[in-house]
Amino acid sequence: MSSDDTRNTEAEQHDTSWSANLEHPEHAESRERIVSDAIDAIERTATGRHVNLVTHEAHGHPSSYLYPVLEDECESLDWEFVDRCGCGGYVTRVYV
Repeated sequence: MSSDDTRNTEAEQHDTSWSANLEHPEHAESRERIVSDAIDAIERTATGRHVNLVTHEAHGHPSSYLYPVLEDECESLDWEFVDRCGCGGYVTRVYV
């Protein structure tokens, strides 16, 4: 599957729990892109489900740049840091 196919799949509404891959080259280049795509993934996740936001390792732990945005824009949601993934990224689970 090409990266374009992956992104097309991720553009759909998700009625089940899922993972959003925010480790593409454009995410490595831009924290703003990670944050924007993370918010988009949350908005496309059905109520009662969760999305795992897998963020690029290039920006370090998401507590320094993603969590403050979640606190401001998604204050009614819960999230937790899960772990680092095998590829070096960071996994944050957001409950919708």
